[in-house]
Amino acid sequence: MKKWISLQAEFGNFHRRATIFVFAIKMSFSSVILSSIVIAVALPLMQFFGVLPLPLLPAIQFGVVLSWLIGGGVSGVLAMFAGVAIHELSVSRVEFERLSRTDMLSGLLNRRAFTEALECVEEDASLAIFDVDRFKAINDRYGHASGDAVIVAVSRIFASVFNGCSVVARLGGEEFGAILRGGTLSERIEDIEKARAMISREMIPVEGGDARITISAGIADIWSGRKKEAVYAAADKALYLAKALGRNRMVHESESLQHGWHPRAPESISEIQISPNAYEWQQYGHGI
Repeated sequence: MKKWISLQAEFGNFHRRATIFVFAIKMSFSSVILSSIVIAVALPLMQFFGVLPLPLLPAIQFGVVLSWLIGGGVSGVLAMFAGVAIHELSVSRVEFERLSRTDMLSGLLNRRAFTEALECVEEDASLAIFDVDRFKAINDRYGHASGDAVIVAVSRIFASVFNGCSVVARLGGEEFGAILRGGTLSERIEDIEKARAMISREMIPVEGGDARITISAGIADIWSGRKKEAVYAAADKALYLAKALGRNRMVHESESLQHGWHPRAPESISEIQISPNAYEWQQYGHGI
């Protein structure tokens, strides 16, 4: 039973190539020890029944040498082949698990992985839901390749801003999510605002020129005992409020229409601009 538990533990580490050699050596020694025990039991019985062609001591010595040369060698080679096969399966399993948790276009986590991470957060954190403003207009007018370029650029900025203890994911389409842990609420909001401002200044190469886009964000807080469904719903509601207030802004769940975020200063982008000048249109009236 202990040997089986040890083997199970080794299987869990077979994504490391060095484990193959350790596994082969252990299997080789185990084979030799088992063969030696069988020889030590079988030869005296053979002598007792008079079928042993050699004296007992030389027969035991000869049997032990053969167990090392043949049993140990053969079992070691076979264990190496088995170890390589297990290693490849282990690597494939790890890669499959990684791919199943990763959004292929953005390189960020996907919704499944994000939901699992959110369930593990208990307190002292905030959830931010982001949406690229007027994304449908980009896809409709400039094609899905340009839309993909926007997603990739936004994802790169998110990954650079939300690092360390934070978790960031593409939830689907033009929607993203981030879990910010630790620090004060004002510090977490500062990081979210930093991402918003960086994206609004980014020039993104698309079909026909460079695009400047904006994002909106809704923020909700996580504390002990608060259900994650309630957190997500609050962040989603705040996101819709940010959209209603003019986009290119973030809104915390504590905000209301009477105390909402006012339209930003001239740094706020009210247009999606495509250069050269042949490509330019007002956001308003082109999707959400």
